[in-house]
Amino acid sequence: MEAPKIPVEPPKKRRIGVLTSGGDAPGMNGAVRAVVRMAIHSECEAYAVFEGYEGLVNGGNMIRQLHWEDVRGWLSRGGTLIGSARSMAFRERAGRLRAAKNMVLRGIDALVVCSLTGADVFRAEWPGLLSDLVAAGELSKEQVEPYKVLNIVGLVGSIDNDMSGTDATIGCYSSLTRICDAVDDVFDTAFSHQRGFVIEVMGRHCGWLALMSAISTGADWLFIPEMPPKDGWEDDMCATITKNRKEQGKRRTIVIVAEGAQDRQLNKISSSTVKDILTQRLGLDTRTTVLGHTQRGGAACAYDRWLSTLQGVEAVRAVLEMKPDSPSPVITIRENKILRTPLMDAVKLTQDVTAKIKAKEFAAAMAERDAEFKEYYDAYRNTATPNHPKMKLAEDKKMRIAIIHVGAPAGGMNQATRAAVGYCLTRGHTPLAIHNGFPGLCRHHADTPVSSVREVRWLESDSWVNEGGSDIGTNRSLPGEDLEETAKCFEKYKFDALFVIGGFEAFTAVSQLRQAREKFPAFKIPLVVLPATISNNVPGTEYSLGSDTCLNTLIDFCDAIRQSASSSRRLAVYIPEEGINIKMLSQDIDLLRDNFIKDKGANRAGKIILRNETASSTYTTQVIADMIKEEAQGRFESRAAVPGHFQQGGKPSPMDRVRALRMAIKCMQHIESYAGKGRDDIANDPLSAAVIGVKGSQVLFSPMGGETGLEATETDWARRRPKSEFWLELQNVVNILSGRAYPRTDETWTCYEST
Repeated sequence: MEAPKIPVEPPKKRRIGVLTSGGDAPGMNGAVRAVVRMAIHSECEAYAVFEGYEGLVNGGNMIRQLHWEDVRGWLSRGGTLIGSARSMAFRERAGRLRAAKNMVLRGIDALVVCSLTGADVFRAEWPGLLSDLVAAGELSKEQVEPYKVLNIVGLVGSIDNDMSGTDATIGCYSSLTRICDAVDDVFDTAFSHQRGFVIEVMGRHCGWLALMSAISTGADWLFIPEMPPKDGWEDDMCATITKNRKEQGKRRTIVIVAEGAQDRQLNKISSSTVKDILTQRLGLDTRTTVLGHTQRGGAACAYDRWLSTLQGVEAVRAVLEMKPDSPSPVITIRENKILRTPLMDAVKLTQDVTAKIKAKEFAAAMAERDAEFKEYYDAYRNTATPNHPKMKLAEDKKMRIAIIHVGAPAGGMNQATRAAVGYCLTRGHTPLAIHNGFPGLCRHHADTPVSSVREVRWLESDSWVNEGGSDIGTNRSLPGEDLEETAKCFEKYKFDALFVIGGFEAFTAVSQLRQAREKFPAFKIPLVVLPATISNNVPGTEYSLGSDTCLNTLIDFCDAIRQSASSSRRLAVYIPEEGINIKMLSQDIDLLRDNFIKDKGANRAGKIILRNETASSTYTTQVIADMIKEEAQGRFESRAAVPGHFQQGGKPSPMDRVRALRMAIKCMQHIESYAGKGRDDIANDPLSAAVIGVKGSQVLFSPMGGETGLEATETDWARRRPKSEFWLELQNVVNILSGRAYPRTDETWTCYEST
């Protein structure tokens, strides 16, 4: 066959294709938007492949160039706007030959694939595919010469979070949000009628959604494919539920079942089977709810918008940095760090988990899923019920652990307290809640009949599983206002440890107690801070409980404003770390004016400017709005909206719920390590006054005192924040993807690591 006469000239700009394949997931559109705009910013051309690999096979109008304005408004949209399909043609070599030809004809030699199925095979076959196309006369040697190397970078879009080597996949937290909303909605009817509900969630081969929803909703029992229940599980489940209802007084029963749940002989366990057991054996009025595809739909949550954006940006950077012999990476995340992981390694690990489940090697399957998964599973088992006789400690190891909230309310405070109480009761410790902060301790501890210091019962804390705010009360007062009375209370109630949940005030409170140890020996006990504040300004961590709940509330607020104003992107962000000056405002107003002139039709939309409340004392929100309105000269409107305390949110987000459990239990285990030690030995250990936090790809405890402690090296006391804030790097991403005129001059792309 004669080669086509139409010559294919190597494009002046590099062309990067992006496609979504397999099941859709919230956040995919955010990833496509980020890839397109980062490619354009990097002086490349971006091409969308519509309908997944099927579009690559068919070519033609299914491979189209996308421009900057084409992806406007995509960040908040659910599903995938470029379509997805499971292509049977691409699974055959003949289909991949057609795909390779279409890519060469379009001048595309790099793909960002949101879904990994087939990507590794395609790249491995690429040289052979080009040779076959030349041999068959489909293409000439001159045509394929510029495209001898195919670079592929993977993004993982999956609501199941079933890829090994990453903490989260794009879409998984949005799906978890749908599940938690649904289960939260049945709480009231379950409580009212003392009913049981069996909820079936997605997860054919991976139980992440089931496990995290069980943690987030306080489920009584859980079925996941990685860890089937032991033989005789029917009796164990009924015994646990009976104890929770009759001995603890729990009125509602929730059982979470993954769709791939099975017993140890690999026989399917269905939601209807579980329902029949509860009905017939316990006489429990039980209903089943199969959530189905409602788990896939809807707008992406804040985390998935953040994750898809950063991973899309990183994917383009990876494409541009790859060499001919570079292995294809998949962009992953570990804790708070964007990583590049070899694609083949991640795929192999994922396949190994499925193979081990089929081989009934369940412990190995749990271990290979990832360390965090096993940690969450153990945490759930230890807190779902207080009945764990084998977990009880010896009497000399049991402790009286005080729990206090300090600072403004934040989502996750109640869940962290619930987890701490559950763990304490499981181990035999005595959990003591200090109500209404340090003033409550000093002024009302002797009140009768109800003291501000009292033990927490399991049923009381279990009811906090989805409650926002602080049920034991919180305020900003510090122990330094009356250290002597505080020390007397510590001695009176024989506190062996203090667990402080809160924001910068909590950090300051523990600092004051630590520094007063020499004068007041009662403070020579383990003092641990779990950061919980919507401001995310506690030294020693990049993540605070409540910040994700706040972000989701702000996202909902901005989406509502966007609908009202027909706005479709965040144009600018003003933060106190950079301040606001007249030059910044002038450039942003010029950009606004230019965009409104260029916008037409569907793209003629409003814009959003986000301003931190302390970014400037001169340029307030209303002042900026008035300046924009004046400069618009009637061509467009400008209005101000302040969400205020609405940002604290209602029910905590699933991320804040599950991280509260994990971190609270880590804090309890850290406190346990001091059991039986003398007061002076405790005080001499730098980690006896510590903050738990996420730093990069790790969760660790950081000492507060000493020459290298947080107080001396990482705290900006005057501004009440860390000296170094990781998220400042992201300002460049915001500026680039919004088309803002002035990126930061100290551009440092350090938000990833290679593994």
